[in-house]
Amino acid sequence: MITNEQFKNEVQLIIANAIREDVGAGDYSSLACIPSDAVGKAMLLIKDNGIIAGVNFAKQVFQYVDSNLNVEILINDGSEVKFGDIAFYVEGPKQSILKAERIVLNAMQRMSAIATKTHSYVEILKGTNTKILDTRKTTPGFRALEKWAVAIGGGVNHRFALYDMIMLKDNHIDFAGGITKAISTTKDYLKNHNLDLQIVVEARDLDEIEEILENKGVHRILIDNFNYTDTQKAIKLIGDQCQTESSGGIDEVTLRFYAECGVNYISCGALTHSVSNMDLSLKAVK
Repeated sequence: MITNEQFKNEVQLIIANAIREDVGAGDYSSLACIPSDAVGKAMLLIKDNGIIAGVNFAKQVFQYVDSNLNVEILINDGSEVKFGDIAFYVEGPKQSILKAERIVLNAMQRMSAIATKTHSYVEILKGTNTKILDTRKTTPGFRALEKWAVAIGGGVNHRFALYDMIMLKDNHIDFAGGITKAISTTKDYLKNHNLDLQIVVEARDLDEIEEILENKGVHRILIDNFNYTDTQKAIKLIGDQCQTESSGGIDEVTLRFYAECGVNYISCGALTHSVSNMDLSLKAVK
C-alpha cells in the first residue's frame, strides 16, 4: 500500500488542482463585491442523515487558500449526523471563505455519501470475520479522497493504484498465456526489480483456484463472480493457504451471504462509483 507521505501528497495535489480548476485567474464574483479586508464567519450545515466525511479535508482546503482562516470543528469525520447539525465554523477573510466554498462542498458531499454507504455495508457484515474493500473504480483525479472516505466509513482500502500491489486479473492471465505463466513471470519480475509487492490472482472457476494454489507465494485469491455454493467450495479448497476475496456484483442483499461463506474480504466498486451526494451547505453566519 502507499505510504502516509504519498497519500498526503495525493491530497495536496487534489487541492491544488481543484483551486486551479475552480478559481483560475480569480474569484471575480467575490473580488467585485466583497472588500478585501472584510472578515466573516460561515457554518457547514448538514441537510441530510448519514456519516460525515471530509471535515479534515475541508480544514486543509481552507488553510491552503488562506492561512488566516480558522476552523472550529464541532463534528469529526466518521460521526453520524442528522439534518440540521453543524459540522464546523470557519472564520476569517470573506473572500477566502468564498474561494474555498465550492471545493469544500463538492468534496465533502461525495466523501460523506461514500462513508455513509460504506458504513451501511460494515453494519451488514457485523458478526462475521469479513471486511469490505474498495476498488480502483473511482473518479479520475479524486481517488485519494474517495478511498479516504471508505476508511472513514469503516471499510478497508484495497491497493491504491497499479504500482502498490500486483493484481493478476483475467486479461493479465489470458495475455500472459495462463495462470502459471502469469504468476511465475510476475515472481521473476519482482525479484529482478527488487520489488516487495503482494500478489493477488483472480480465479474464474474452481479449476483455476487449484492451479493458483499449485503456485506458491500468492497473497490472496480473488474469487470472482462465483455463486454461494462454489464460493463455499473455494473457501474449503483454499483453507489457510492464502487470503480470500469475493467480488462481482455483490450488493446489500447478497453481501451477508457471501460473508457467511467465510471469505476474508469482499470488494465492492459500488462504494465509490454508485453513490448519491449528501446534501450539505456552507452558510454565512450573520
